[in-house]
Amino acid sequence: MIHLPVMLKEVIGFLDPGEGDLFIDATLGTGGHSKALLEKGAKVLGLDQDAKVLELARERLKEFGDRITFASGNFKDIDRIAEERGVEEVKGILLDLGVSSFQLQDPDRGFSFASEGPLDMRMDQNSEETAFDLINELPLSSLTELIFTYGQDRYARRIAEKIVNIRENEGPITSTSELSKAVIRAIPKKVRFSSLRIHVATRTFQAIRIAVNKELDCLEEFLPKGLGILCEEGVMVVISFHSLEDRITKHTFKRWANEKLVRILTKKPVTTSSEEKAGNPRARSAKLRVCERIVHSS
Repeated sequence: MIHLPVMLKEVIGFLDPGEGDLFIDATLGTGGHSKALLEKGAKVLGLDQDAKVLELARERLKEFGDRITFASGNFKDIDRIAEERGVEEVKGILLDLGVSSFQLQDPDRGFSFASEGPLDMRMDQNSEETAFDLINELPLSSLTELIFTYGQDRYARRIAEKIVNIRENEGPITSTSELSKAVIRAIPKKVRFSSLRIHVATRTFQAIRIAVNKELDCLEEFLPKGLGILCEEGVMVVISFHSLEDRITKHTFKRWANEKLVRILTKKPVTTSSEEKAGNPRARSAKLRVCERIVHSS
């Protein structure tokens, strides 16, 4: 399944691609946003740390020939990757922090509780630490803090206690279904069986995924590096799906604006339309923020 690009119309509107303009898609995925840029005549340097996803993008975008360059790597290394490919500045940078449908629907990757799979959750399959390692090795206090901070789950302590109890008495938790069942058992019955909008294991899986991939650290490292590659009047677009990601982006953009480095183009984050939410439920939590690098007179 091809991942549906979130807020495609809005992204293209802010980036405003023209013939020959160069952009960096720092989270290429299967290439939905980049395809739209290329169709406008632009050039793209596309980054992704997931080798399987990158291969799908190569196949999907091969019609555009040398107008797109593919690079394997984490977006936090955008400066090094750009330098290696002779890119000094670009008109725009896109960072879409969502997990792709391809990743979620591949049971071998272990991102989702909806299908049986190993506890992996690595976006970069060359990374060493997996979800299995965190779930089965972190002490109770650290596991509680992880689930509470990254998952923002009020039942973080109960969930962590249940996980530790199971691994100490029944052996390691090895699969997505085992982890999901552990979370369900930890949640009070009145909550477990209420008509919640999301599955009770959603926040725990999200928290573990963020920790495995060090997603917040990568975002904080990426932002200043990305700004350094933007040309004057160049635009940075960030799409986040988690309040912590959005907060980092918001505060960074505000600090840059106070330092007269950028102009913020989105006073409030842009959110998905009701039509897009209906057609792509995973987009419901997306928030888009945009800044433009300020022109400094010499």
